[in-house]
Amino acid sequence: MSWIGFIIIGGVAGWLAGNLMRGGGFGLMVNIIVGIIGAVIGGWVFSLLGISTGNGLIGNFITSLVGAVLLLWIISLFKKKP
Repeated sequence: MSWIGFIIIGGVAGWLAGNLMRGGGFGLMVNIIVGIIGAVIGGWVFSLLGISTGNGLIGNFITSLVGAVLLLWIISLFKKKP
């Protein structure tokens, strides 16, 4: 996959993860950045667990989405509550 495709898939996954998480995440731009970083984290976590989602568009999107949700959850643990 090209870098542009990686950024696009990560961005969409971050946006969707922000909408799935309670509270809507941290805003559109931060959610997109979180999605891109989440794609890397998702790939790392899936490889540690021995899970393969394939090399297709859907598999990459699922990996990115899981990583983004995981990263948003971890960030929300440190976010101050009002």
